Amino acid sequence: MTGPEIAIVGTGMTDMSRRDLSPETMAYQATHEALADAGLTPDELGLVIFANATAGRLNDQACVRGQSWLRKAGLSDVPVINVDNSCAGGSSALHLATMAAVASDRPVLALGVEKMWTGNRAETMAGIEDGLPADYRHDLHDRRHADENPAGSILMGLNNGWAQRIMDERGVTARQMAAAAVKAFNHSARNPLAQCQRTATIEEVLASPQVAGVLTRLMCSSFTDGAAAVVVAGPAISAAPSSPRIIGSVARSGNGLLDYHDRLRQAAEAAWEAWGMGPDDFDLVELHDATAPEELYALESLGFFPLGEAGPATEAGCTGVDAPGLVVNASGGLVGRGHPLGATGLAQVVELAAQLRGRAGTRQVRGARLGLAVNTGGIIEGDAGFVGIHAVRAGSS
Repeated sequence: MTGPEIAIVGTGMTDMSRRDLSPETMAYQATHEALADAGLTPDELGLVIFANATAGRLNDQACVRGQSWLRKAGLSDVPVINVDNSCAGGSSALHLATMAAVASDRPVLALGVEKMWTGNRAETMAGIEDGLPADYRHDLHDRRHADENPAGSILMGLNNGWAQRIMDERGVTARQMAAAAVKAFNHSARNPLAQCQRTATIEEVLASPQVAGVLTRLMCSSFTDGAAAVVVAGPAISAAPSSPRIIGSVARSGNGLLDYHDRLRQAAEAAWEAWGMGPDDFDLVELHDATAPEELYALESLGFFPLGEAGPATEAGCTGVDAPGLVVNASGGLVGRGHPLGATGLAQVVELAAQLRGRAGTRQVRGARLGLAVNTGGIIEGDAGFVGIHAVRAGSS
C-alpha cells in the first residue's frame, strides 16, 4: 500500500508475562481494549482479520479460529477472515487491513492471538517449526548435531548460523550480541505488558545456558502467550487528527532464491523507493529480533547502519531509549517483550502507536514522529517466507 494514509484509531494488547489466559480471553481483552480506545462498539466494525500460527497443534482449533475465539466479543455478523503466516501473521493481517480500509466506510480490526504455553514443549517447538517447508524441516533435523544445538531447535540453529556469519564476516563480537539482549531487557523492564520484567548484564547474558552454538538462553526469544489488536480507518472515516497514520505497508514473500537477509534488504529497498524516504528519516524501529544477534544483522540489512557498525553502536548504547539517535525495539522486542508468533507484528505497531501518541511511560522516545515496524515469518530454504514492513507517523496535535 502506497496510497491514502490509514489512521490507527485504537490499539489493545494483553500482558505477555502471563500464562494463565485462554486464547478466548486474550482475544476478547485485546479486541475490547482496542475498540474502547477507538470509541467503537463491536458491531461498528466492517471486517476482522485474525492472525494465529499454532492453534491447530496446540489449542485444538485448526480452522475458524477468529470466529471461535470471538464468539463472546459481540461482533454480531461482522465478517472474520483468518490468516496464518507463521511469525508474520500479525503484519500480514495488518497489511490486509490497510488495503481493506482504503475501500471501506467502516473501521477494520487486525487481531493476533497466540497461546504457546501448554505444558508440552515438544509440541510448541513443532508448532513453531511448521513455519518451514516439511522436507526442509526434516532435512535440518537430520543434519542437526546435538552437541552444537542442545535445545533441539532447528530455527535457533539457523539463527546461530547467521550469528556466526556476522562474527566471521563483520567482526561482531559476543559482547556486542549480548549488549543487544541487555538493551532488550532494559526496555522491557520499563514496559508493563512485556514478558520479561527484568534487567541483565552482559556477563549474565553470556553465562546463561547454551541454546545453539554462540546463542545463549538470554539472547533468544521465548515461548509467549499474548494478543495484540489494531483498529484502522480509511479515508471515508473521519479520524481524530491526533491519530497516528500508517503511511506505507510493504509485503514480500520468499521462495528460496535469496538469502534471508538479502530478502529483508530487498523488501526494505522496495519500501524506501515506494515511500520516498529512507532509514535516516525514522526515529524508532520495532524489528524482528528472534535472537539478539539477529537484531544487529537486521539493522544492517535494512540500511540503518553500514556493515559491521550495528554491533559497536549497540554496545555503546546508541540504540537505547535514552540515547539521542535511532531507538531500536523500545518495547523490548521479541527477546524482551515476547514473541507470541501471530500477534508479534501487531504488537510492534501497538508500540509505535503508543510512542507516537506520547503514551509509552518511562520508555518514551522524546520527539518521536516516525516509526517503522518490520516483521518476518517462515524460512523457505534459507529465505524469508514473508517480510511485512509498516511506516507509521505521528498525528497532528
